[in-house]
Amino acid sequence: MAAVEEEAGLAGFLLRGILLFAVAGGSVWCNSVERKIYIPLNRTATCVRLLNATHQIGCQSSMNGDTGVIHVVEEEADLKWVLEEGPHAPYVVLLDGELFTGELMQRLKGSSRISGLAVAIAKPIPSKGFSPGLKCPNDGFGVYNGSYGPEFAHCNVTAWNLLGSGLSYQDFGFPIFLLQDQKETEVIKEYYKKHNRPEGGLPPEYPLCAMQLSSHMHAVTSTVTCMRRSAIQSTFSLNPEVVCDPLTDFNVWSSVKPINGSEKPPPDSVVMAAARIDSHSFFWNVAPGAESAVGSFVALLAAAEAIHKAPEAQALPRNILFAFFQGETFDYIGSSRMVYDMQNGKFPINLDNIHSFLEISQVALRNGSDLWMHTDPVSQRNHSLQSAVQAMVGTLKNASGSTSLSLREIGLTQPLPPSSFQRFLRGRPIPGVVLADHQTTFHNRYFQSIYDTAENIRLQYPEGLTPEEELNHVTDLAKSLAEVSTVVARALFLLAGGSNDSALAVEADPETVTRLLYGFLVKANNSWFQAIVKPEVQPYLGDDPLQYYIAVSSPVNTTLVVQAVLVNLTGTRMNESITKEQCQNLGRGAQADLYEYYWAQGPLSSSNASSSSSSSGKRSPWCVRSGVALSVASSPAFELEDWASQEFSTWTESRWKELHARIFLVASKQLEMVTLSVGILILLLSFGATYFINAKADLLFGDAGGVAY
Repeated sequence: MAAVEEEAGLAGFLLRGILLFAVAGGSVWCNSVERKIYIPLNRTATCVRLLNATHQIGCQSSMNGDTGVIHVVEEEADLKWVLEEGPHAPYVVLLDGELFTGELMQRLKGSSRISGLAVAIAKPIPSKGFSPGLKCPNDGFGVYNGSYGPEFAHCNVTAWNLLGSGLSYQDFGFPIFLLQDQKETEVIKEYYKKHNRPEGGLPPEYPLCAMQLSSHMHAVTSTVTCMRRSAIQSTFSLNPEVVCDPLTDFNVWSSVKPINGSEKPPPDSVVMAAARIDSHSFFWNVAPGAESAVGSFVALLAAAEAIHKAPEAQALPRNILFAFFQGETFDYIGSSRMVYDMQNGKFPINLDNIHSFLEISQVALRNGSDLWMHTDPVSQRNHSLQSAVQAMVGTLKNASGSTSLSLREIGLTQPLPPSSFQRFLRGRPIPGVVLADHQTTFHNRYFQSIYDTAENIRLQYPEGLTPEEELNHVTDLAKSLAEVSTVVARALFLLAGGSNDSALAVEADPETVTRLLYGFLVKANNSWFQAIVKPEVQPYLGDDPLQYYIAVSSPVNTTLVVQAVLVNLTGTRMNESITKEQCQNLGRGAQADLYEYYWAQGPLSSSNASSSSSSSGKRSPWCVRSGVALSVASSPAFELEDWASQEFSTWTESRWKELHARIFLVASKQLEMVTLSVGILILLLSFGATYFINAKADLLFGDAGGVAY
């Protein structure tokens, strides 16, 4: 009997061990089964939902994602199968990038046979152009309205973005994903050819290849609705569920002479130079912005360096303030916040301190030598202001005298293009000029699109160069933008009260421009960017170009890198013996109101310079003293809790749980029903067998009694 009990105990122990092993390995087994069923698409970007005071735009899927049979559309004729003939609706359309247009999307939007869309990147980029932005960007939030230049409001005179389809500002009821990896696109097409392609007009046989797109958004209707829901949750719930977040980040700014933030009153006269550092496209966080943003702020960064190198810069009668605005794409978030802060004493200078305003808009696509000076015709109806503006125009022409640039003036019949300067004009009449490569309609045929890349602005390198050689190779584009920077720097020097002879000695460095273009448009993870950023910023530098979407987590990597570049181009490197702790302590000292102290991680030492890993090896860090600072780039509407504001931007981004796409094979409905029926039958039989065994347990598993073994 003891032997029987011992053997039974051993059997129980083994059974428990088997059960524990099965439970522990269950998740691994399930993951293994999932990998056998699904092929994940790892390099995708999705259209997400954005909201403003009145409505929602963008896309979303259902709660658990939307699934459909894949159909490849490479020409418009292929749509007939999806919209009319195909028997396996709903479909997920794999659309060639050339066909991703406003007209075609309207056809898909109105069909119940579409459950999702995957867009392949067009290569080469569409020759006819592609802009999902608006024809009249930031309409209603600039200076022109019913009371100020009504004849210029709503782009009545000039449709700036003539190719704008408005796709990015429409609301779609199905998910739309961008396929960023050509290899994944080819895999999908191979599965389509093998399983889904109709042959001779006949539908394909099962199994079919399907795609699931998951991008469910929590926010709906408008910013007013989503912010109210979030506020209620925060007030009455212990675990509040926020459904949307305001688009927010930081502006980057600096001055030639340090400005004491606590000084009252602030300095008398400041010349302001500005550019935007953000862009947008149809897809979340895919905003290359080469012409719409990068060319502009690169030119201003190089101009800032040139002025700071000028021996007489610190002795100029007027100060010069450089501002790099975030969120301008979304109804001037950054500039409207800076104006608001100036008006409310929350910024080191006031609006009244601004002597003149020079903005660099799109300047990378010049036709020949022309660069256009845009001015505001309405404010110039005041003769004194007109005289000041004309003096600025003359100064700019004078600054271009020894260059190949030809600065052209535009008459008073045309308004300002979309620009940060418009928000400052709303606050106070200020003499100002906006420099651009276009006289009327944008030259940029890919404004706010995924194709506004280095290719669009013709940034090219000779074949066979290593990454380090490309970083330092002075391209034709770099030479061209360096000329723009030189003219801007000289003009700012003159506007600040400098002499003409000294201004002519100011010159931007083409090598700086070429490094900036490479870092911002080709490869952020390069030796120069690695050296000038803080150690904690290093992980944000990837092997791909940076993206210029403002997002909701701040500051984004673009802001941090622009800050690092401006610090190192305009700051003063401290003694090499200063440690990191000493550098940080200087930032808390007596000069904390005047300067910022930045700890750059420095270049790799010579013994580690050939290391393939940018994060490994010993570096030679340094401390930089500069006047570079960050200021909040968040719409005043959210500080005022005026979520329905018509004065300030009210853009928010919906929250979501996950974004993913995957493909798999799906069986016919008949086979699925048979499988389900067999499964139910087996389940019922197992219930019956379990009941029978339990009822007859005494008979089947009776006590062995005195049986000996």
